[in-house]
Amino acid sequence: MHEFYNRAIVRLLCVIALSLLVVYFFFDKAFIHTPLLPLEKSPFKLAVKPALDHHLGGRSSVSVTETRSAFQFTFKVMPGIDHPYAAGELWFVDRDGKPALADLSKYTTLSFFVQCAPANTLTLTIPTFDPRISKPGDILSYRTVWAYVPCNAKGSIANVDITRLETPQWWYEMFKVDLLRHDYKLDQVPKIAFGSSDKSLREVDSQVELADMELRGTDYRYIAGVASVLALLWGGFGLWYFRAYSRASLEHMKAQLQKDLPLLAYRQLSIEPHRDKEKAAILQYLASQYANPDISVETTALHTGTNRTKVNEVLKAEFGYTFSGYLNKLRLTEAARLLAEKDSATVAEIAYSVGYANVSYFNKLFKQEYGCTPKASRNVSDA
Repeated sequence: MHEFYNRAIVRLLCVIALSLLVVYFFFDKAFIHTPLLPLEKSPFKLAVKPALDHHLGGRSSVSVTETRSAFQFTFKVMPGIDHPYAAGELWFVDRDGKPALADLSKYTTLSFFVQCAPANTLTLTIPTFDPRISKPGDILSYRTVWAYVPCNAKGSIANVDITRLETPQWWYEMFKVDLLRHDYKLDQVPKIAFGSSDKSLREVDSQVELADMELRGTDYRYIAGVASVLALLWGGFGLWYFRAYSRASLEHMKAQLQKDLPLLAYRQLSIEPHRDKEKAAILQYLASQYANPDISVETTALHTGTNRTKVNEVLKAEFGYTFSGYLNKLRLTEAARLLAEKDSATVAEIAYSVGYANVSYFNKLFKQEYGCTPKASRNVSDA
């Protein structure tokens, strides 16, 4: 069995190593990280543009700057209209630089570093095409979803759940949409905008810097894939272990029986080799009476005309066992033979026939001796 357990440990370590590799590979694919800033690292083609309230009659101003690693803009919100506004925007474009729609539906989070001077509260706005309302090319008709983003001069990392953004009430009112229709998809997004809010200071130059922006999401196909591969790996290992354990247990039991039978051939026991008559009497008595549940050191000594000390000395000198150890060896060897030869006999019947009145105790001793339960030994013998 030692050889089997060594092979099992090696295979287990291999399965664990393969599992870790599979988990690393699939989870690396499952958790998506797509950069938007710096622009040179983004798989999307993006164009930086300003946005103002001039079409509403406002006088706000904004200037945008793109550096190697960040997107910066300076804006000043001027009063004079109900909702003055200034923003810096990242537009998705095609190879020719024309506006395009990006599919962001596989992403759940927009993460970015933001720094504002003075401290400010910006709005993150993402318009998305709503096939029930929107008209192609008319950005105003796109469903607008947004969230507040606080920032200060020290800067901080913001993580915005883009699947739970709010739709402003004016959009519902403008297009007469039921206020309960909160659902939206991000499969056709023209831009991502960062702008002033109703909490922004008026008539003050406000500087904003955005960097390390990325979209994050989860591709559940890879998670399903890793679960399937791990199930196959561990299922295969479990099947191999069960079959190999059965074969190894059978071989171990056969080897143990072959080792014990010559030593304990109690049915053909010869007293000739034993010059010591007391020794011969003890061994002969045990060979014929081992199945008696009431046998003990005292009864053996009584029936052989010896004493308790002599019985133990003989067994220790001949076989290296105590009385109980030798008796159990005799009983278990016979039990293993009966289990292999008598399919119709139950485990309990065999236990009683070799001298055990307690079946649970018999099962415990048998497993200690042969590495498997009596029932399992019968199963592997039939396999």
